[in-house]
Amino acid sequence: MQRFTRLAVAVATVAMVTVSVPSAAAVARDGGGQQSGGRHAVFVQTDDPAGNQIVAYRRADDGRLTKAGTYDTRGLGGVLDGSVVDHLASQGSLTYDPGHALLYAVNAGSDSVSVFSVDSDRLHLRQVVGSGGRFPVSVAVHGDVVYVLNALDGGSVQGYTVRDGRLVARAGWNRSLGLDPNATPQFTNTPGQVGFTGDGDQLVVTTKANGSNLLVFGLARSGAPAGSPVVTNLPGTVPFAFVPNGRHGLFLAEAGPNAVATMTVHRDGTVSQESVAPTGQAATCWIAAARDYLYASNAGSASVSGFRASESGRLTALGNTTTDPGTVDASASPDGRYLYVQTGAHGVVDEFAVGRDGSLASLGSETVPGAVGGEGIVAV
Repeated sequence: MQRFTRLAVAVATVAMVTVSVPSAAAVARDGGGQQSGGRHAVFVQTDDPAGNQIVAYRRADDGRLTKAGTYDTRGLGGVLDGSVVDHLASQGSLTYDPGHALLYAVNAGSDSVSVFSVDSDRLHLRQVVGSGGRFPVSVAVHGDVVYVLNALDGGSVQGYTVRDGRLVARAGWNRSLGLDPNATPQFTNTPGQVGFTGDGDQLVVTTKANGSNLLVFGLARSGAPAGSPVVTNLPGTVPFAFVPNGRHGLFLAEAGPNAVATMTVHRDGTVSQESVAPTGQAATCWIAAARDYLYASNAGSASVSGFRASESGRLTALGNTTTDPGTVDASASPDGRYLYVQTGAHGVVDEFAVGRDGSLASLGSETVPGAVGGEGIVAV
């Protein structure tokens, strides 16, 4: 199987939020430049409405975590109506950009995105930029192109390019998603994730219960999106989150049937479901990849469901592993040896070693200060 790749109205401009951040020269002087990037670290976002923060953990060779620092985003977290253990109801709210050694964090409560440079397990705030809409919940990067997903007012995506360690908003790269802005509760009726196909030629957005659709925007070589998306309706599936599978495929977490599905994104933007495997759990919403294994988070069952994926995309169930209550987002170390699962009920990150057969062995847990209901985790 190919390895998994890492992962309203157009606006004229996106306003930059003025903050006092170090200059590029100052960042380089204090050791926060982009020479090293992230190494042996896990970053967790609190999404605290009183002041969003990123908590950094040092990852030991045995996978266990030790708190290394806490960093203000200079923005606010947000809470969707109806949410309980995941206030953003999304995947990808904290995203690492290995090509530029940058970390992107959404500030849903202040409609902005914070950009940090990453040096091992240390962060340095470079920029806070407007998200191009209301309530940003997800960020995706491919090469020099970044897209942010905004959840409210019917949803929108805003595109940027990366220049000198900062995001530059592209005025013509904002697209409305056209979702029903009045559908309730917000938790299940806002879009769940924005992400690229593995080849970077298409941008995918999940709508969850607000249509139960996958929206696919074709992208020009520059990264500019098509004027409107191709819409594939998946009745009753409530598509929530995904990881790429090769150049044109996705593994999709479907909250409706509580299942993981193998999808193909065709050149014309349509999407077809090739296979599906139930988790047998409740509120299957998030998904992470570790080598040839997939792990779906089940918020309603306090568990993660493991699957082995074949070259054809067929999924074989590996069973369920118990977590702390409110299982949400997860991230695997780059070598696939460790999985870190964020749980929102008490703001705990559970640590697991990934066996050769895909089984998970508990290594312990860390309580993240101020992270009850938080979402966003990255292992590097």
